[in-house]
Amino acid sequence: MRIGLIAMSGIRACDEELLQLGLTLPGFVERSKTIASLPSLGLLTLAGMTPACHEVDYIEMPEVVPAEELPLDYDLIGISTYSAQIFEAYQLADMYRKCGIPVVMGGPHVTVLPDEALAHCDAVAIGEGEACWPEILTDAENHRLKSTYGSRNSDYRLDNAPTPAFDKLDMNHYNRLTVQTSRGCPHQCSFCASSTVLSNRYKQKPVDKVLTEIERIFELWSHPFIEFADDNSFVNKDYWKELLGRLQNRHMRWFTETDLTVAQDSELLHLMRRSGCAQVLIGLENPGPQALDGVELRSNWKQRMWPHYKDAIREIQSHGITVNGCFILGLDGQTPDIFDCLYDFVLETELYEVQITLLTAFPGTPLYEKFKAEDRILQPNQWQKCTLFDINFQPRDMTVDELSQGFKKLAMKLYSDEFTQWRRNQFKKNLRHQN
Repeated sequence: MRIGLIAMSGIRACDEELLQLGLTLPGFVERSKTIASLPSLGLLTLAGMTPACHEVDYIEMPEVVPAEELPLDYDLIGISTYSAQIFEAYQLADMYRKCGIPVVMGGPHVTVLPDEALAHCDAVAIGEGEACWPEILTDAENHRLKSTYGSRNSDYRLDNAPTPAFDKLDMNHYNRLTVQTSRGCPHQCSFCASSTVLSNRYKQKPVDKVLTEIERIFELWSHPFIEFADDNSFVNKDYWKELLGRLQNRHMRWFTETDLTVAQDSELLHLMRRSGCAQVLIGLENPGPQALDGVELRSNWKQRMWPHYKDAIREIQSHGITVNGCFILGLDGQTPDIFDCLYDFVLETELYEVQITLLTAFPGTPLYEKFKAEDRILQPNQWQKCTLFDINFQPRDMTVDELSQGFKKLAMKLYSDEFTQWRRNQFKKNLRHQN
């Protein structure tokens, strides 16, 4: 078979005023643009496990193109998408089906709303794609596709993970590539559309398999920048000490997401720096303790950690690793003074990088179910608003307009040329002083 694997890529936002701010302010939505420009690791993994008897094309679709411009010489189309792009993905799937080409769809949105997706495709892959892809290929080859494959309770083990087909990529189009060492996160935040949707338990990929993937990237790119695509790296610190010990002197740079506990392990921080860690993103969510109450499903871990926020940021940055502090605006408990409080927190901690997003109720998350039960979803089923930069719910402690305007004004302050450069300079100044 000839198979086309299509990733719906590109950043999405409905708020035109916010989009214009993003064009003029340095750093604004920078992290989201980086994410949007990353290749689809899920589809590359499926391509990597597809038997050689099939021909596979990897395609990134930033927006739906006219039907006459679509490549049509395929026996099967696979589409992976998130909620913000789902209507574009449905349009694309409809176009291919009209041409008589069967379509399989997957991803977080399809996993939680398979019946909605089945109105536009022949089959859906629920949960982890690796667990059901071989069966999909066999059935497609024999023209007997079922409507549903996979499960949110998959027992797929990362011990069996194939090496993604990085060779499908034109390296000139990317400034970093992704490698996954684990799936899941012990914190189980109510708003998370990743850990709480695709996998119900924490999984770790063997170190040797991770090293094999990195070696493959080195074959294609002599000095790579790698993003470890984990929901929360360093859960198993001994694992990472082994991995990073074997990555020293490899002339690579890397980025990952983690929680604050990394600041408690000096040995790990030294290994991170020596192996090329440039930055860690940490979900701080709120600069004060009140709005952190109830953020996680199982505990108030972040609320308990809040007294250590400032010291942890300074400790990590003192090792020459920049911190990208991630904050969510619109949490219950946040009032209109949150915008000034957050700016003051960034000023005091001298965060090198800061990311602000709007609280978003993604379908299938506990947060969405909570807001739905409280009649706080503003436009049900308007999934194009699930962008992290559009408001799709009624805030509890401020109006929609207060949240919207406060977010934009804060963005202008945080990402101004002057404040952005000041944060960069403070990081360098503090590092020189410590050295």
